[in-house]
Amino acid sequence: MSYMKVVLFISIFHQGFSSSSGFDPIDNYLIDCGSPTNTSVSDRVFISDYTASKFLSTPQDVLANTTNKSTISSSDSPLYQTARIFTQTSTYKFPILRQGRHWIRLYFSPFSYEAYDMTTARFSVFTENHVLLSDFCTYDTTYLKEFSVNVTSNSLVITLSPSANSFAFLNAVEVVSVPDELITNDSVSIVVSLDQYFEGLSSQAFETVARVNMGGPMVFSENDTLWRTWVPDQSFLVHKDIVINVSNIDAVKYITGGKATPNIAPAIVYGTATILDLLSETFQRIFNITWEFKVDQGFHYLIRFHFCDIISDYLNTLYLNVYINSWSVATNLDTSALSSYSLGSPFYMDCVTMSTVSNKLRVTIGSSIINGDISNGILNGLEILKINNSIGNLGSPAMSSIKEKNIAVLSICVSIGGFLVVTMSVVFLLIICKKLKKSQAHQGHSKTTATAIDASKYETRIPFPIVQEATNNFDESLVIGTGGFGKVYKGVLSDGTKVAVKRKNPGSQQGLQEFRTEIKMLLLFRHRHLVSLIGYCDEGNEMILIYEYMENGALRSHLHGSELQTYLTWKQRLEICIGAARGLHYLHTGFAKGIIHRDVKSANILLDENFRAKVADFGLSKIGPDMTQANHVSTAVKGSFGYFDPEYFRRRRLTFKSDVYSFGVVLFEVLCGRAAVDSTQISPESLKKFGEIAEKCLAEVGVNRPSMGEVLQSLECALRLQEAAEKRISAHMSDDRKLQHSVSAFEFSCTRVGDDHSSGYRVIKSSLTMKVEDKWLLRDDHKSYGHGFSC
Repeated sequence: MSYMKVVLFISIFHQGFSSSSGFDPIDNYLIDCGSPTNTSVSDRVFISDYTASKFLSTPQDVLANTTNKSTISSSDSPLYQTARIFTQTSTYKFPILRQGRHWIRLYFSPFSYEAYDMTTARFSVFTENHVLLSDFCTYDTTYLKEFSVNVTSNSLVITLSPSANSFAFLNAVEVVSVPDELITNDSVSIVVSLDQYFEGLSSQAFETVARVNMGGPMVFSENDTLWRTWVPDQSFLVHKDIVINVSNIDAVKYITGGKATPNIAPAIVYGTATILDLLSETFQRIFNITWEFKVDQGFHYLIRFHFCDIISDYLNTLYLNVYINSWSVATNLDTSALSSYSLGSPFYMDCVTMSTVSNKLRVTIGSSIINGDISNGILNGLEILKINNSIGNLGSPAMSSIKEKNIAVLSICVSIGGFLVVTMSVVFLLIICKKLKKSQAHQGHSKTTATAIDASKYETRIPFPIVQEATNNFDESLVIGTGGFGKVYKGVLSDGTKVAVKRKNPGSQQGLQEFRTEIKMLLLFRHRHLVSLIGYCDEGNEMILIYEYMENGALRSHLHGSELQTYLTWKQRLEICIGAARGLHYLHTGFAKGIIHRDVKSANILLDENFRAKVADFGLSKIGPDMTQANHVSTAVKGSFGYFDPEYFRRRRLTFKSDVYSFGVVLFEVLCGRAAVDSTQISPESLKKFGEIAEKCLAEVGVNRPSMGEVLQSLECALRLQEAAEKRISAHMSDDRKLQHSVSAFEFSCTRVGDDHSSGYRVIKSSLTMKVEDKWLLRDDHKSYGHGFSC
């Protein structure tokens, strides 16, 4: 998408009176992680780690501290002297007394403690509905990450999940109520382009990108009613020689009954400003003040402008032009009218904008000409908040900047045109819209507009032209599979990385919900036995998922059917089953409530170039039950015929044991798959152990099935038995005691017992017989729902 969408919400609110004591939050959790004692920061007390342990659930952690004095000059620097290190996925669960908007502030300042170098820590942080940080690494930088989320339940769960072979850490955490007035939906929306509106602002989650005090000093949290920090604007100014800093705090007047209170911004912010120096020689050439900020591509941003006329002696003298990336969002803005004709009465203006062209966002305030007089330009404060995307993600996309020659030329033209908006704003907008349409059409057919993507990262929205280029415009010769969602193509990104591209078929029964679910789940997962998401594309009507490429395809293609590729040894089969079991066990136990895959089958277990198994396809996955209330999730039956758990099929009750049943079917596929296993290389003990656990998985009643952890232990035991037998064979290859055995073909007597038309599945009763060295190892009856094995 080569154009800039700007949706303007002009929230013009009069300032109201507020108590100087500030906002008193109902929920106010402040924790100094790793600290043995409480820590005072100004008038706030962060409780000790020991006191806060009742909120924490963690299998293993480390309390760390440093004797090095903090180099941070802010009042909260004591919080950075200690930390809690998390070596496994851990959760904080905070009771919420008042639902609504809350701050989540996460403090990070890395240091070394024993064997843990926090500058190398890599991890993700998420709530139940939003990804806050994704594969985050501080390196050697101190961060205060601030988020604002709308909590709609009686608890807020914050999960820290270390990336593979790494750990997570946290110096301090805040969960604090926010006044409802801070983010509202009662703004008047004005469409600037494409006749689009942004709805539901109050329900969104935000990450603070910038909070700036124009023309003034740093405002520390103790001087803000909501404990926010405001930084000076000097480092963001593009042209410093055309501005003047002014201060007149006494001129700020909050109007009783107004909607924008000091909670919106303190008087020290409204009482300072950056204005144009009308006498500067540079002003003769440059008529605007511009600030530039670094942002992440592919996200919407809420931009809040804070205005207060502290420089005029009379009303009706200050008019402004406002631009975002050279798009005009307000022309001849009448500050007197918007402040109810009261000098010094502040107001603010909200804009929602999205840019996929650049990782830089420019905000411009321009002078206006009214009745022949040149007005000054002024801005008192600015906030830029990243808005969660369509799947609730706030994590930064890891895509490199996309440089497009045509778009760069267009941006320059738009910038020049922006200076003429004063007299030609209507004509200007018409011309730009026309150019944007042409540019968009050109981009859709160009294969040379984008630079390489860094595929070592993931969780990024990838533009459609890049996906087209990677798949040679979806060349049918590159199709490597077809499923319920659509076709899967083999692709190559411009940096040489091989990928698998799954594109939704317009006629597919699976839709937006499954698409969002799969992205959301894959953003949460970090495990060597789960397929990784590289990116996705949701432009227009497209629903495309881009995964790491698995060289050896699906397990199913190595077992039976016309796609049979290669022959797997018994040891390989065991290792593949163990890998898949580890992935499923991680899903079941690696999160607060666990994840139920709901579509476990051999086609969804993929193999890389080393035949390492990775579980894939999470479009039907569900968050597990709250075990304190129920042991199942009531939901419609979805999955693949032949793998359904009988209890789930009959009673619509989904449990973790539903995955175990489906995995049991996979184990039998592996056991009796076509292309008989080399009978001279199977240990009878290993085969018996495998058969026993496979049988247990298929118990008709869920409570009689093992957990995925128990399945994993049995499979690992079967592998050890196999490896021990192979060592004995190798050591006694010429000895008469050489292991000799044979395994008969598995004999299945598949007899149709009956059809249950009411529930829609067929019951097949199969008698399984296994014979090794003329001894019966296993003989039992087993019921399979809609799936019959043949050998």
